[in-house]
Amino acid sequence: MSVEMKLRELGLELPIPPRPLGTYNPVSQAGSLLFLSGQIPIVNGELAFAGRVGAELTVEMAQQAAILATLNVLAHIRAHLDGFDRLEEIVRVEGHISSTDGFHGQVEIMNFSSNLLVAVLGERAGHARTVFSVNQLPENAALMLVVIARIRA
Repeated sequence: MSVEMKLRELGLELPIPPRPLGTYNPVSQAGSLLFLSGQIPIVNGELAFAGRVGAELTVEMAQQAAILATLNVLAHIRAHLDGFDRLEEIVRVEGHISSTDGFHGQVEIMNFSSNLLVAVLGERAGHARTVFSVNQLPENAALMLVVIARIRA
């Protein structure tokens, strides 16, 4: 079953890939590796979730932000590869979550990103993952995902 069909089953669809916030490429390819610049929860060009978890945002809001950022990651992969046929695997996912001192639920938030990747990519979603708590992100985004993927050249 295709990635798009799996997304439809989940009631989701890939957006148009968000434009970079600065002067950089959203995807850079080096041989068989794709390096995706940090993706934040942007919908139709607008930041959907701003602030820190534990202050302005609940865990549930941050989990929804993780889903949106993951959809943006997938949208950039699809655009760069003109589909998903050449995607071999997601190698690494870094989650940077804007959260307050004393908040320790970052893993619970990032599981929504990892679970979505598994749901739509299956075995190709197997990845190493690191989660960071940060004080603030660009545009006051709730979280940012940085992803490395391996492709068939």
